[in-house]
Amino acid sequence: MTGSSPPRWPTIRSFPLAQAAGAADIDLGTYIAVAFARNPMTTAVVANDLQSFTGGRFVLGLGSQVKAHITRRFAMPWSNPAPRMREFILALRAIWASWQDGSRVQFEGEFYRHTLSAPLFDPGPNPFGPPKVLLAAVGPRMTEVAGEVADGLVCHAFTSRSYLAEVTLPALRRAVAAAGRSPDDVEVALPAFLATGPPGADLTARAEAARRQVAFYGSTPAYRGVLDHHGWGDLHTELHRLSREQRWDDMTKLIDDEVLRTFVVIADASVLASELTGRYGGLVSSLTVSVPYADDPETWRPVIAALKASAPREPAS
Repeated sequence: MTGSSPPRWPTIRSFPLAQAAGAADIDLGTYIAVAFARNPMTTAVVANDLQSFTGGRFVLGLGSQVKAHITRRFAMPWSNPAPRMREFILALRAIWASWQDGSRVQFEGEFYRHTLSAPLFDPGPNPFGPPKVLLAAVGPRMTEVAGEVADGLVCHAFTSRSYLAEVTLPALRRAVAAAGRSPDDVEVALPAFLATGPPGADLTARAEAARRQVAFYGSTPAYRGVLDHHGWGDLHTELHRLSREQRWDDMTKLIDDEVLRTFVVIADASVLASELTGRYGGLVSSLTVSVPYADDPETWRPVIAALKASAPREPAS
């Protein structure tokens, strides 16, 4: 027996960001752009353009994706993801620095080499400077890369308060300290995993959709460590087996309510802010809250106001 289809998510592209830049006075960014499907030079060019178009409000969020997608979907090389990502970000910074000060780009690493520059391909200094770089991470090694060379960490939605407090943030702090940086230099962002709606709404359908996504994430080998942390490693083994057989509905049935509520905040708008601050308060610098498009925007203004009022003045350290 196979399910009808796996869960699907929207894709973030650079052109809509450029369009949004003229219509919204807010920070705009990628959560995330797949780094290993690109190379540092092409990424540097597009990010530099978006930094200009947005008036310095662009944030480059990068992530590695997993091996199967890099090699089989994007047909790009895969090896040593954490060291490769570290070098990717350092190469980006070297390229941007050469444009800012007019020097010749000279970056030579194990995975990337950028040693050719010419005036024709040099956009010149960006009046807003280079964009901030945030790095998405789940495991400790990639988290340490964020602490060492990125401006911030984007936690995966497939996480829990316990995993954040006991695995993610200690790894981040170790790397920040080893690099001689201040904790204030590295923000911690989280796209919260929600099943929500207007006050009094029946959230059953949205919770079931979230259950399906938890099953999908839990089947991914790169995210097994999160389940292992909670003693649910055997659940990953079975989810992964079923995913290889494309038995999406059967996978969803394995996610009981305890697992679901560990990863998903299930709350309507009347209590959502308090639920989020209770779960993640003191751990993250910023939350990304995705709410149903069909709902009245006015429903969410009090929620956003409450979250802003409870936000820390400085990044979590």
